[in-house]
Amino acid sequence: MTDAATTGTDWAAWQQSWDRQQEWYMPDREERFRVMLDMVEAVVGPEPRVLDLACGTGSITDRLLKRFPKATSVGVDLDPALLAIAEGYFAGDERVTFVTADLKDPEWVTGLPHDSYDAVLTATALHWLHTEPLTALYGQLAGLVRDGGVFMNADHMIDETTPRINAVERAHRHAAMDRAKAAGALDWAEWWAVAAKDPVLAEPTARRFEIYGEHADGDTPSSRRHAEILCAAGFAEARPVWASPSDTLVLAVK
Repeated sequence: MTDAATTGTDWAAWQQSWDRQQEWYMPDREERFRVMLDMVEAVVGPEPRVLDLACGTGSITDRLLKRFPKATSVGVDLDPALLAIAEGYFAGDERVTFVTADLKDPEWVTGLPHDSYDAVLTATALHWLHTEPLTALYGQLAGLVRDGGVFMNADHMIDETTPRINAVERAHRHAAMDRAKAAGALDWAEWWAVAAKDPVLAEPTARRFEIYGEHADGDTPSSRRHAEILCAAGFAEARPVWASPSDTLVLAVK
């Protein structure tokens, strides 16, 4: 792992900077994490083995371990810059392991250190996937979550049957974002521009854009459609357990 002792980098500051940038888009981000961990505790208890899927800087893992000190976490991501922050931030914590993997690769699960998990958690990540690879991924996750275990996905999920509600919600949300931006908040592109100038993060940031290119979204199915795909993949039950006007947390039990 890369740690502050060898780089002189303040990884906690980078972790916090990422959180603030994400909160510009999702001011209720902490609330979804709280409900997610409430449901982890309710379904599998306070000492879970967790797979933090598309973990980024490890935001979920950070909150998981602060709330449940006896939990363990395996973070999976492909982004070299965000993984560098995560590895630096959690350096020396034996409860945490990171794996570099492409979730679109059918063999990505072979790189994991365990065959099963009490909980698989992800947030604000799978909207990068189109429906076909998302469906394939959900099938793989059904094989990783133990019987009685849980999968949760908190993300932007659009109900296309409510276009008027969607339009006014988006306008209201973006007006609030504009006010926050005027007050100095960094957006996604600006945050990456800062990372690209950092002596330690410049190289992994360049590799990150070689892998992904500029930001591009996949599909954003409704929460109802997510639940249908999850049940078809092998989960016994699935439904939303939290929602904001724009985002939803879907929980599936194996």
